[in-house]
Amino acid sequence: AEDLLFATLDPTMRQISLPGIDKAILSDTVGFVSNLPTQLVAAFRATLEEVTSADLILHVRDIAHPDTDAQRSDVEHVLAEIGAIGEEGAPMLEIWNKIDKLDAEAAAHVVAEATRRDDVMIVSALTGEGLEALRQGVSARLNLGSRVLNIVLPVSDGAALAWLHAHGEVLDQRIEGERVVVDVRLSEKDWARFEARWPQNG
Repeated sequence: AEDLLFATLDPTMRQISLPGIDKAILSDTVGFVSNLPTQLVAAFRATLEEVTSADLILHVRDIAHPDTDAQRSDVEHVLAEIGAIGEEGAPMLEIWNKIDKLDAEAAAHVVAEATRRDDVMIVSALTGEGLEALRQGVSARLNLGSRVLNIVLPVSDGAALAWLHAHGEVLDQRIEGERVVVDVRLSEKDWARFEARWPQNG
């Protein structure tokens, strides 16, 4: 009965591949709800915890919805409150979906506006329009600021090795005596996380 922007409170995670990136984790987080009942606010925000550790946030908007700007404001307000965007948060890319639902004049206006911005991509999930460009754009942003690192771990440190496989792109891995040498591509953010957890490997 509430003003639903989207319907589900169930986040899901899946592994995907992108151009130049063998493995990325896509977390499909909770849909946003306006005027959420007080008793559900804590549960709602708990589902967004994954967002605070993201390297890139994709905000999928229904660009054909008459209240699309109000919906954007609701989402950005919540993300700012939990520290997911802003100075300490991840960069955000807006995905303007359902371009196919707009008439020619409205679509031209939306395309013109998106062209002036570097944080917007236009797609139609229904027709597939713009999806390949989106994959390329997400890949480019994830690789921005990343670097290939040579990390040496004790053979016994399975946790650190598993973390590198989960959060980076392992290009090469070899055992040299009692050590594992890993060549891995990591974003600056993930490299900082790794150093914080395993400072002896920094």
